[in-house]
Amino acid sequence: MQPVVQRLSSLRRLLRPLALTFVGIVLLSLGVAYFFIFIYRTATLPPMFSFITLQFLPLWARGLVFAALGLIVLAVGIWQLSGVAVISLDARDTSGEVVLAYQRDQMHPRMTVISGGAGLLITASLGRMAQLLTCITPVQDPVEYYYRASSLFNFENVVFVVPTLEPHEVFVELDDGQRFNIKHNIAHDERLAQRHVVNIYIGDEHGPVTTPLQVTQVALDAIASADVIVFGPGSLYESILPNLLIPDLRDAIRRSKACKIYICSLMTEPGMTTGYSVGDHVRQIVRFGGFTPDYVLVNAPRIDAEVRRIYAAAGQMPVFLTPEEYEETAVSTTDRLTTRDILIEGAKVIEADLATAVVQLTASLDHPGEGRTVRVLRHDPEKLATAIMEVWKRQ
Repeated sequence: MQPVVQRLSSLRRLLRPLALTFVGIVLLSLGVAYFFIFIYRTATLPPMFSFITLQFLPLWARGLVFAALGLIVLAVGIWQLSGVAVISLDARDTSGEVVLAYQRDQMHPRMTVISGGAGLLITASLGRMAQLLTCITPVQDPVEYYYRASSLFNFENVVFVVPTLEPHEVFVELDDGQRFNIKHNIAHDERLAQRHVVNIYIGDEHGPVTTPLQVTQVALDAIASADVIVFGPGSLYESILPNLLIPDLRDAIRRSKACKIYICSLMTEPGMTTGYSVGDHVRQIVRFGGFTPDYVLVNAPRIDAEVRRIYAAAGQMPVFLTPEEYEETAVSTTDRLTTRDILIEGAKVIEADLATAVVQLTASLDHPGEGRTVRVLRHDPEKLATAIMEVWKRQ
């Protein structure tokens, strides 16, 4: 009983207009009834009219049937109306003006995530907020890795699917002309620390594949049915762009009407995104994906000096917004409110607290007993989930 009372209590601001509406409907019904009585007494009506107006029942029974139907319809309407949030338009306004908006918190979107590695597992925590969350793994990775890793977590409503029937090798070309398999672990190769990627393709060291890649139907269905498509978090060249190189999958993403959200990397990657800004990341998605994300989520807070020093020693720098690469537009939504959006390549950029510094144990495979703990920056699953859901509600 308590949930019913709580739901109906949302109508307290509408009590007076609802009462006036009810009185108006009653008066209108009386007028229509008198009009029908006049027609019934003065015109010749077909036999069907007698059946519709229940002439085969006594007067009191007809009134009871129509009153019961009216009450049922009225109750359904009030119940549906109580599922609407009633929000004051302006707390300083005494006119009592309100805004009605559906409570989208009760709606769960269908989500599709394109990422890889630990970033894909971080985003998988969104499953509890989705009808279904489909994680499309990178084309070069075996899906078994993600199922084994996900078994350590209690993910809800999450499935992992592969983009193609068989894994395919992904290669990158650096600015000095060298080509490497994306699995080469370029970011940890000190000789390549100052390099950056200029091209990426599916193929081998000689060049891209020439035969068409067959996309799995389940991946295409996940894109077509998604309300939200999330790119990241994860390595731009290892986790996100590889799947955008598949023509059929890329075309499906472009056709999709889903809200497309790109989660920008926290730090640059030596040998791959050295010197990249937020705009550089977005431009690579536009270049290889052929579309512009609707939103770009960027970590905003200052990074602890100790964490920054650790990353700087590894040749990594925070990925920041640079004022010279974005344009700011003013969009007036009402006569009371004006919002300003930062745009990069047509994508709306939202800065938010998305990361957390954590202590991580690192060790080599050759000397597993010689591990050490370091502070690292990671995307926070809870913060990401909150930001993504808020962006979706904007839609």
